[in-house]
Amino acid sequence: MNSDACTAPPLSPVSTETTRRPPWLGLSILLLAGFVTIFDLFVVNVAIPSMQAELGASLSQIGFIVAGYELAFGVLLVTGGRLGDLYGRRRLFILGMAAFTVASFLCGIAPTVEILIGARVLQGLAAALLFPQVYASIRVNFSGDDGRRAFGFLGMTLGLAAIAGQILGGFLVEANILDLGWRTIFLINVPIGIFAILMSRFIPETLSPERTALDWPGVALVSLGLTMLLVPLVEAPTHGWQLWSFLSFAGAVILLATFYHHQEHRRKAGHQPLVDMALMRQPRFAQGGLLVLLIYSTASSFFLCFALLAQTGFGLSPFEAGSVFVPCSIAFVILSLSAPRLVARFGTPAIAVGALVYAISFGVLIGQVWITGADLVVAHLIPALIVIGGAQAMIMTPLLNLVLGFVEARQAGMASGVISTLQQVGAALGVAVVGILFGVALGAGSEGQAARYASAFVSGMSYNVVAATIAAILLARLAVYGRQTN
Repeated sequence: MNSDACTAPPLSPVSTETTRRPPWLGLSILLLAGFVTIFDLFVVNVAIPSMQAELGASLSQIGFIVAGYELAFGVLLVTGGRLGDLYGRRRLFILGMAAFTVASFLCGIAPTVEILIGARVLQGLAAALLFPQVYASIRVNFSGDDGRRAFGFLGMTLGLAAIAGQILGGFLVEANILDLGWRTIFLINVPIGIFAILMSRFIPETLSPERTALDWPGVALVSLGLTMLLVPLVEAPTHGWQLWSFLSFAGAVILLATFYHHQEHRRKAGHQPLVDMALMRQPRFAQGGLLVLLIYSTASSFFLCFALLAQTGFGLSPFEAGSVFVPCSIAFVILSLSAPRLVARFGTPAIAVGALVYAISFGVLIGQVWITGADLVVAHLIPALIVIGGAQAMIMTPLLNLVLGFVEARQAGMASGVISTLQQVGAALGVAVVGILFGVALGAGSEGQAARYASAFVSGMSYNVVAATIAAILLARLAVYGRQTN
C-alpha cells in the first residue's frame, strides 16, 4: 500500500549522454527490479506468523526480520546512488541484483531465525545498491513526455508491488509450494533476479560527469549511529531495558554528533559532503523531514501488527489476512491518482486534511478492536481500512514533492537522498516503537489469545494515532506559513 516507500533515492548530477531512442525494453527490466525491492519490504508481514511458528522467533526477532531490511536499505541509499554515479549505473544494477538474488536465496534456506535476520540485512544492503540505479537510469535515459510516462509506470509498479506483498505473499505462503511454506516468498526472487541480470544488457550504461570521491567515513558514522539507535529499541520487547541499551543510545548520540561535525568540516573544506547539514537548518525542510519520518513510521508497523492480530490472534490464514487489504489497497491506488489534482487545487491544506483523516481512521480502527476484543470479526474492519488506505495516499503521494519544494533546485538531489533515508529509517523506527508497545501489552494480558492480541494491537497502534496527529499539526503549520508568504 505504501507505494512511495522509496520514492526518492539520491540523484546526483547525471550524464547528458542519452540514447537516441528511449530504451523501453530496458525500462521493463528497471521496473522489475523496482518491483522486487518494494515487494520484499511488505511481503514478510503476511509470512511473519508462519516464520514465528517454524523458527520459534521472539517478538524482537520478528522486529529485526522486518526492520533489518528497512534499516540497511535506508542507511545505504545515499551511498548506493553515489556508487552508481561513480562506477556506472548498469554495472551497479547488475551487482545489486546479483547480491539481492543471493541474499534472497539465503533468506529462503535459512535454518534459524538468526541466519534469516542476517540474510535480511544483506538483502537490504543489496536493495540499497540496486534501487537508486532504477531512478537514476530512468532520469538519464528518458526525457520530456517519455520521462513522465516512464516515471508514471514506475509509480504504478511500486504501488502494485506493495499490494502484491500482501495478496501474492499470502497466496504463496498458503499454497505451500513444494512444502516450502513461507520460504517461497524469498525463493521466488531467484529466477526473477537471474532473468533481470541476463536482460540488463538492454539498460544503457551511464555515469555522472561529476565524479567526486565518496565520503566513506561519513557512511560509516551514520550507518553505525543509526544502527546503535534502533537495535536497543527492537530488542526491548523481549529483553527489556538493560545497561547495554543505554550505552548503545549514548554511543548513537556520539556517532551522529560526530557525523554532523564531519559533514560540516567537509563542506567548509570544499569537499562534497554525504549530507549538506545546511539543509537541516532550513526550518521548513527540517519540519518536512520530521513529517516524512512520522508518516513512514506508521506504515510497516501497521502491516506487522495487523498480520499478528489477524493471523496469530484470530487464526486467519495468510491469504485471508492479505485479502482483507484488497479494498484498502484499491482505495490507495484510486486516491494516489486523485491526490496530485487535489493538492494542485487546494494546496498543502489538502495534505493536512488527509493526515487528520489518517489519524481519525486509526482511532476508529483501534476503537473497533478495543470494543469487540475477542469477539472481533476481522472483516468488519474493512471500512476503516479503506479510509486508512485513501488517507495514506493523500499524504504519501504528494508529500515528497512538497518537502523537496522547500529546497533550491541545486540541492534537490541531496535533499531527495536525505528524504529517502528518513523514509526507511522512519519505517524501521516505527516497527521498533510499536513492537515495544505491542510486546508490553501482550505480556501483560491474562485473557485468551484473541483478547490478548486485540489488546496488544490497540496499544501498538496508539502510536500511529499520535504520529498522524502530530503530522496533521505540522502540515497545518506549513499551510499557514505558505499562505503568509504568498
